[in-house]
Amino acid sequence: RHVNGTGSYKITGWVPDQRVTMTTNPDWWDKANASNVTEVIYTPIKADATRVAALLSGDVDMVTDLPTQDVNRLRTDPKLKVVDGHEVRTIFIALDEFSPELKYSDVKGKNPFKDKRVREALNISGDREAIKRATMRGLSLPASIIVAPGVNGHSAELDTAIKVDTDRAKKLLAEAGYPNGFEFQLNCPNNRYVNDEEICQNLVSIWARIGIKVKLAAEGMATFIAKVQNFDSSAYMLGWGVATFDAQYSLQSLVRTRTTGADGNFNFGRVSDAQLDKLVDAMKTETDVAKRNGLIKEALQRARDEVLVIPLHHQLRPWAMKTNVTTLHRADDRPAARFTNMK
Repeated sequence: RHVNGTGSYKITGWVPDQRVTMTTNPDWWDKANASNVTEVIYTPIKADATRVAALLSGDVDMVTDLPTQDVNRLRTDPKLKVVDGHEVRTIFIALDEFSPELKYSDVKGKNPFKDKRVREALNISGDREAIKRATMRGLSLPASIIVAPGVNGHSAELDTAIKVDTDRAKKLLAEAGYPNGFEFQLNCPNNRYVNDEEICQNLVSIWARIGIKVKLAAEGMATFIAKVQNFDSSAYMLGWGVATFDAQYSLQSLVRTRTTGADGNFNFGRVSDAQLDKLVDAMKTETDVAKRNGLIKEALQRARDEVLVIPLHHQLRPWAMKTNVTTLHRADDRPAARFTNMK
């Protein structure tokens, strides 16, 4: 009950839902490189406006969860500075590519998402730049693969802009037997990722241009993920952060066939591609770095070319702070007090 571990700070106070207080650990093993910050008070502030107001008033020194609409305003405040950085989290759409018939669709007797042409139509009509401009206020990197820059195995060569081609998307739908489009339900969280519900609302409008009618079902993360994990969704939006900073983590969890353990453990669309499975299984045991990275690249390309999921963007996560604060922006979006100093 009294153990705090071997970190640079120890917890000295905790008021649930109000604050956690931490002070310097005098027994830390790396005291020579300790921060000059002797006390850290973490204050959870749920409301965006209240959080920003606390920073503007000087009540807090640093805020990491910034509403996108306020970032430019904070940049112009002479008392503040904004530190930019990307997060190793990719926002994507997954489709039920397993069920014989989509549960939430007006298509009966078959599953349109089993047809690569339909998936490709959704992919190439998805205007990622419009989402970046209108919804994310520039705070996203349009994506075409499921891992972000900073993750081992990320390929700038593969992660290139997808040209929006509405005419070709309509043609692909017609070839697949849906000249007038079809309807399906898209499940989306509304309190988990940056502008998550707004992104999904944008997709409703974007896909309407090719005749696809999307019924949006947005709800809190707890109820959303329970449905998705029970395969009670025809399509859903998810954000995937890479805790290991290695692409195998994403490929194995998201697009490998579901079996046991980590294989496909977050593949709730139940996609299955034998060629990709072989690549993922090979990279698990390959010890030659160059060969393993080659397997990762090939697997990322396979997932992209077969449109096993539809990547939208990699999140950018700026932090705002007083000008006397210096800190290291981390790609896992977790500020570390031991890398923070105050003048």
